[in-house]
Amino acid sequence: MKHKVEMSWQGKLAYKADMDGHEIITDASTQVGGDGSGVSPKKLMLTALAGCTGIDIAMILKKMRVEVRDIKVSVEGELTEEQPSYYKNMHIIYEFFGKDIPHARLNEL
Repeated sequence: MKHKVEMSWQGKLAYKADMDGHEIITDASTQVGGDGSGVSPKKLMLTALAGCTGIDIAMILKKMRVEVRDIKVSVEGELTEEQPSYYKNMHIIYEFFGKDIPHARLNEL
Protein backbone atom coordinates (compact mmCIF):
# COMPACT_ATOMS: atom_id res chain seq x y z
CA MET A 1 0.00 0.00 0.00
CA LYS A 2 1.20 3.50 -0.77
CA HIS A 3 0.05 6.87 0.50
CA LYS A 4 0.66 10.05 -1.43
CA VAL A 5 0.19 13.63 -0.27
CA GLU A 6 0.34 16.62 -2.59
CA MET A 7 0.42 20.19 -1.40
CA SER A 8 -0.05 23.40 -3.32
CA TRP A 9 1.86 26.53 -2.47
CA GLN A 10 -0.31 29.36 -1.15
CA GLY A 11 2.36 32.07 -1.12
CA LYS A 12 5.15 32.96 1.30
CA LEU A 13 5.59 29.77 3.37
CA ALA A 14 2.02 28.41 3.36
CA TYR A 15 0.85 25.22 1.66
CA LYS A 16 -2.55 23.59 1.28
CA ALA A 17 -3.26 19.86 1.18
CA ASP A 18 -6.52 18.13 0.36
CA MET A 19 -6.41 14.78 2.12
CA ASP A 20 -9.43 12.56 1.60
CA GLY A 21 -11.69 15.61 1.42
CA HIS A 22 -10.13 17.30 4.45
CA GLU A 23 -8.23 20.52 3.84
CA ILE A 24 -5.08 21.18 5.83
CA ILE A 25 -3.16 24.45 5.68
CA THR A 26 0.41 24.53 6.93
CA ASP A 27 2.40 27.70 7.47
CA ALA A 28 5.36 29.04 9.38
CA SER A 29 5.19 31.60 12.16
CA THR A 30 5.62 35.31 11.49
CA GLN A 31 9.01 35.16 13.26
CA VAL A 32 10.47 33.17 10.36
CA GLY A 33 8.61 34.79 7.44
CA GLY A 34 5.24 33.05 7.39
CA ASP A 35 1.82 34.44 8.24
CA GLY A 36 0.87 31.84 10.84
CA SER A 37 -2.18 31.06 8.69
CA GLY A 38 -1.98 27.31 9.31
CA VAL A 39 -0.56 24.65 11.55
CA SER A 40 3.16 24.14 11.93
CA PRO A 41 4.30 21.28 9.68
CA LYS A 42 6.73 20.08 12.35
CA LYS A 43 4.04 20.04 15.02
CA LEU A 44 1.75 18.30 12.53
CA MET A 45 4.34 15.49 12.40
CA LEU A 46 3.98 15.08 16.17
CA THR A 47 0.19 15.16 15.81
CA ALA A 48 0.33 12.44 13.15
CA LEU A 49 2.55 10.28 15.38
CA ALA A 50 0.16 10.72 18.32
CA GLY A 51 -2.87 9.95 16.17
CA CYS A 52 -1.35 6.93 14.44
CA THR A 53 -0.05 5.29 17.60
CA GLY A 54 -3.24 6.26 19.47
CA ILE A 55 -5.31 4.31 16.93
CA ASP A 56 -3.00 1.32 17.35
CA ILE A 57 -3.30 1.48 21.15
CA ALA A 58 -7.12 1.71 21.01
CA MET A 59 -7.23 -1.32 18.71
CA ILE A 60 -4.89 -3.30 20.97
CA LEU A 61 -6.99 -2.44 24.04
CA LYS A 62 -10.11 -3.66 22.24
CA LYS A 63 -8.41 -6.98 21.41
CA MET A 64 -7.27 -7.25 25.05
CA ARG A 65 -10.86 -6.55 26.15
CA VAL A 66 -9.66 -3.66 28.29
CA GLU A 67 -12.30 -0.97 28.61
CA VAL A 68 -11.15 2.58 29.16
CA ARG A 69 -13.14 5.79 29.46
CA ASP A 70 -10.45 7.93 27.83
CA ILE A 71 -6.96 7.81 26.35
CA LYS A 72 -4.63 10.81 26.23
CA VAL A 73 -1.59 10.75 23.95
CA SER A 74 1.20 13.31 24.38
CA VAL A 75 4.19 13.57 22.07
CA GLU A 76 7.15 15.79 22.84
CA GLY A 77 9.82 16.38 20.23
CA GLU A 78 13.22 17.95 20.82
CA LEU A 79 14.42 20.06 17.90
CA THR A 80 18.04 20.49 16.86
CA GLU A 81 19.63 23.92 17.16
CA GLU A 82 20.93 24.03 13.58
CA GLN A 83 18.81 25.00 10.59
CA PRO A 84 16.98 23.40 9.04
CA SER A 85 15.93 21.96 12.38
CA TYR A 86 14.57 18.45 12.83
CA TYR A 87 13.39 16.32 15.73
CA LYS A 88 16.36 14.52 17.23
CA ASN A 89 14.29 12.92 20.01
CA MET A 90 10.61 12.16 20.48
CA HIS A 91 8.88 10.92 23.61
CA ILE A 92 5.35 9.47 23.61
CA ILE A 93 3.23 9.24 26.76
CA TYR A 94 -0.09 7.37 26.93
CA GLU A 95 -2.52 8.01 29.77
CA PHE A 96 -5.48 5.72 30.36
CA PHE A 97 -8.58 6.66 32.33
CA GLY A 98 -11.34 4.41 33.61
CA LYS A 99 -12.32 1.96 36.30
CA ASP A 100 -10.42 -1.24 37.09
CA ILE A 101 -7.68 -0.63 34.53
CA PRO A 102 -5.09 -3.45 34.54
CA HIS A 103 -2.02 -1.22 34.80
CA ALA A 104 0.46 -4.12 34.74
CA ARG A 105 -0.91 -5.30 31.38
CA LEU A 106 -0.88 -1.79 29.94
CA ASN A 107 2.74 -1.24 30.95
CA GLU A 108 3.64 -4.13 28.63
CA LEU A 109 2.34 -2.26 25.56
